[in-house]
Amino acid sequence: MWYPKCREKCGRRNGFMKKDGIKIVTIGGGSSYTPELVEGFIKRYNELPVRELWLVDVEAGKHKLEIVGELAKRMVEKAGVPMEIHLTLDRREALKDADFVTTQLRVGLLDARIKDERIPLSHGLIGQETNGAGGMFKALRTIPVILDIDKDMAELCPNAFLINFTNPAGMVTEALLRYGKNKRVIGLCNVPINMEKAAANMLGVDHSRIRMDFVGLNHMVYGKKIFLDGSDVTNQVVDAIADGKMGAIVKNIKDFEWDADFIKSLGMMPCPYHKYYYETQEMLESELKEFAKGETRAEVVKRLEDDLFKLYDDPNLDIKPPQLEKRGGALYSDAACRLINSIYNDKGDIQPVDCRNNGAIEGLDDDSAVEVSCVITKEGPRPLAMGKLPLQITGLVQEIKNFEKLVIDAAVTGDYHTALMAMSMNPLVPSDKMAKILLDELLVAHKDYLPQFKDEIAKIESVK
Repeated sequence: MWYPKCREKCGRRNGFMKKDGIKIVTIGGGSSYTPELVEGFIKRYNELPVRELWLVDVEAGKHKLEIVGELAKRMVEKAGVPMEIHLTLDRREALKDADFVTTQLRVGLLDARIKDERIPLSHGLIGQETNGAGGMFKALRTIPVILDIDKDMAELCPNAFLINFTNPAGMVTEALLRYGKNKRVIGLCNVPINMEKAAANMLGVDHSRIRMDFVGLNHMVYGKKIFLDGSDVTNQVVDAIADGKMGAIVKNIKDFEWDADFIKSLGMMPCPYHKYYYETQEMLESELKEFAKGETRAEVVKRLEDDLFKLYDDPNLDIKPPQLEKRGGALYSDAACRLINSIYNDKGDIQPVDCRNNGAIEGLDDDSAVEVSCVITKEGPRPLAMGKLPLQITGLVQEIKNFEKLVIDAAVTGDYHTALMAMSMNPLVPSDKMAKILLDELLVAHKDYLPQFKDEIAKIESVK
């Protein structure tokens, strides 16, 4: 049979399997990032005894799932840990009695991302998979699918934590918190851990000595305060960024140096995605040059993935290849496995995650998903109180949050006018007329993955 049957389940205690092993399900298991995750579980096996790792994908991803799954089995064998790797296209079979479920899926695969990037760029606007029009449409495609997974989890593994890596992580997490049944939902991004590592590099110290107070939203998060061995070194890091010492934090965003006086006036560490809002013109010019050559980030990623899967398919490969670090999501496994490990072992350490605001940031609704530093416990994250947003970032953060809320509502309801208002208020879309052009064109382009907009898409097509 193509995938093995699950072995007999262990007993449970406090919502988790007993210490002789836990069950983790990864939806989107055929992702090129999966070896990162497997490596992270192997490294932490003494603390986090993953006995069953189920990799789940859809029929279109079956070939990649088989390749990644076989590599995962070789990695586990080389490490000598008793971790069973199961491969399946049957999501419900995999979810039965899971302890943790991770989601790393791409509805419409990379071809959909290419459209998200190329269509806005064809109109002279930024095309990006998590920001602007492209990010909005990734959310519209993804949220209904994630909510279906949530329904299955409520039935098959009601006590499981859902750890979402799927972008746009903030919107997906909030959709689950507002419209889903399971409230054990945590969003996770690799950007904060990369920011911590960048700060450590600028100070010339080990990453373990750095802690940040993160505040903001996913892909709009700021390092508000930075500590080295408990001492505030925020000003030192800000000065280092102003001096051009930070470099690129993630592989998918160009390393344009920040203006020194701007960074000093900000007084915090920005994340790389802020460049789309603070350096819009420079980012657009760069993307348009790549677009003219057929070199959008999505197309680059597609080639990178093709090369990675050729490596993964080598029967002699039994480690995570270093080439994977060229992807924008490098180091996400460190963040993911650190989080799952801390929940399982009730560590009470501080980590940045996407969670329900619950008053952590004054001025944002309690039900908003925010990206903040949290104490991680066996019951999930407890966000630290961050107070009011600093004046210099309040407007932008609130504007993006309102945009996100409208996108989520549009994804769930399929309401055209809600979607149009969301598109119109995004800072990367310059006018209401352009918003409508983009909305209509992207709706038609992605119609196979937007059943909630079926009637509206038919109207648009009938006019054309």
